[in-house]
Amino acid sequence: MRFYRPINRPQAMTFDLDDTLYDNRQVILTTVEKTHQALQAWHPSLATLTPQDYDCERLWIEQQQPEIVHDVTAWRQATLVSLIKKAGMSLAQAQAGAEEVMTVFHQWRSAAHIPEITHKVLAELATNIPLVAITNGNADAEQLGIAQYFSLVLRAGPDGKAKPSGDLYQIAAQHLRLAPNTILHVGDDLITDVKGAVVAGFQACWINDRQQNLLTASSARVIPHLEISRLDSLTSLL
Repeated sequence: MRFYRPINRPQAMTFDLDDTLYDNRQVILTTVEKTHQALQAWHPSLATLTPQDYDCERLWIEQQQPEIVHDVTAWRQATLVSLIKKAGMSLAQAQAGAEEVMTVFHQWRSAAHIPEITHKVLAELATNIPLVAITNGNADAEQLGIAQYFSLVLRAGPDGKAKPSGDLYQIAAQHLRLAPNTILHVGDDLITDVKGAVVAGFQACWINDRQQNLLTASSARVIPHLEISRLDSLTSLL
């Protein structure tokens, strides 16, 4: 544990989900693979679509609807609808196809393995202070088996603009009825989590479990209050 700024004893904690409470890398790779296979299998005219076709369409959707980037689920669904329509199907068919493909997506997206240490730390923290989850992603805390530790789960899109925007941080502070500087946000991303939290007035804890160097990290914009490499370090702050 390394301290970079003076820190108040946290009265509550907020947590990023992906790559903070569990390793999300393989989950994403598998989810993308299974989802693309489902798209290709949905109709013969889609069988030759490539991941690059999807990526190009995704960028086109972003250009047409810039605000959609704050809701990655809506962004993915809109991309699928557009791809299927361009393959020659009606809007109704495209919407039905996108729904079926998204069912496969959600099945795999929340299939992450949650380490036992994560359950142990969250359970211990939750008995002492309130916890809130703040995610830009679309993993389901219920399916992950960790929803019981949080008094609120905030998701970019339905609940506000994605981090590092202050929307979700502000909602969390209002829900907790605490001053932002008494809340510690924990996350792995130096921009969305560290910069976002500090700009919102929160204390920021960077979880650095991949042995990065804060001084040389290309994404470092704001110094966190502290840095940890293991989640269980958090219990010593109570």
